[in-house]
Amino acid sequence: MSASEDEDPSLPDRLDDISSGRGADHRAVVEPHFPADLLRKFEVFSYRNAASILATSFPAQFDQILAALARFSISRTMIRTPGGSKGLIAKYVDTLFTESDGWRETRIAADLHVKLLDAKKADHVFDQYVRDGFLDGHRIDFLKGRVALDFEWNSKDQTYDRDLYAFSAFYDAGAIDVGVLITRGSSLNNNFFRSLGKVLAKDGSEGAQDVFRKYGASTTWMGKLLYRLDAGRNGGCPVLAIGITPECVADE
Repeated sequence: MSASEDEDPSLPDRLDDISSGRGADHRAVVEPHFPADLLRKFEVFSYRNAASILATSFPAQFDQILAALARFSISRTMIRTPGGSKGLIAKYVDTLFTESDGWRETRIAADLHVKLLDAKKADHVFDQYVRDGFLDGHRIDFLKGRVALDFEWNSKDQTYDRDLYAFSAFYDAGAIDVGVLITRGSSLNNNFFRSLGKVLAKDGSEGAQDVFRKYGASTTWMGKLLYRLDAGRNGGCPVLAIGITPECVADE
């Protein structure tokens, strides 16, 4: 969730310059699960029936997610403020999914117990061993029950590979049934970031660097996520991708 210092300013202005979400669930199946105002406020893509799974199997978590999205609002000042290891926007998202509401950052670890069976003798184990640390180190920002949620604002786009692999690892281990990933939408493009002017200095004054140069094509935004989902990098895990749009950004 760290901010990127990416210098590539060539963020495409159109989503289909990278990916159109061709592998996503049909919108007619997805949209009935969302209030109309949220569909205007966010880009929504569901893979492997993620939206339907959330709405029908995990209504409590889904209601909390919808409520958080309804409240979601960031400012131009937050975007212009340098982030460091964890910027203002990531810290703000932490306030939307709190431990008091059952969401917690989670790491998975597992050992693999392998048994070799004699095919001619039922249930006869002739060798076995344990692979320690078969799964280790995969983290998810927010987990509640069997629902996982990650947030990416402006990291290197390879961070999506880590996130989707974590979703897949948790899913294959039987720890989750669905993942949600909130990130920058495609409409937060060069035109939008150019309108913000300069990055702010620590004292709040205007700095020297243009804001749009911090949000390049190789950072985390919806186009870079969708082509990974279209390629199946989430494995069997259903994933709901939610993109932040200018409708979420206040003027101050």
